[in-house]
Amino acid sequence: MFAITADWMSLVVVGFATLFLIGELLVNAKGIFAVLGFGFITVYFSSFLDISMFFMMIVIYLFGLMLIIIDGKVLNDGTLAVIGLVCMMVSVGFAAPNWTAGLYAIIGIFVGVPASFGFLKVFKKRQMWTKITLFDQLSDDAGYSSINQSYKELVGKTGETLTDMRPSGTVRIDDKEYSAVTQGKWLTKETEVKVVQVDGTRILVKETK
Repeated sequence: MFAITADWMSLVVVGFATLFLIGELLVNAKGIFAVLGFGFITVYFSSFLDISMFFMMIVIYLFGLMLIIIDGKVLNDGTLAVIGLVCMMVSVGFAAPNWTAGLYAIIGIFVGVPASFGFLKVFKKRQMWTKITLFDQLSDDAGYSSINQSYKELVGKTGETLTDMRPSGTVRIDDKEYSAVTQGKWLTKETEVKVVQVDGTRILVKETK
């Protein structure tokens, strides 16, 4: 069986494992990416660990990976993503035989995660994310005409954040409370904001200053 024999190989193996496993969750690769990803991460952990530690570390790694995906596609507040990233770093770091190989493996994670989103430009996005995401567009054909119209009338209006926006939260506009998101920027509570776009029931706001 193939095994890692040089420290720098940890970067390549962990990088490809992360790339393909997240890619499998993002796009419809018919299981090919999953097989490749599991193959790479199995090579990494089996190169350094006995059977009991192998299963423990691979579970921690995969758990962290799932937290990143859930945060990015459902919650979108960054908390679970940070926890997931830490889990992945801990698993590959502790599995390494020395700090150099561990550092290479951690760098592999930071390379593989963002690179995996490149698959979205080539392959078809998985439909399950369309079904579960909180910010799906609600069409007029689905019976949301009146809701959409009332939300569209909010464009251009100003209001105030009732919670911290990270980047999602609650705002008050015309004495009514709405769930809203920013353009990726975190805002503190009681910040004056303006509605710049409405997509279905998704309200996009930005700081007025």
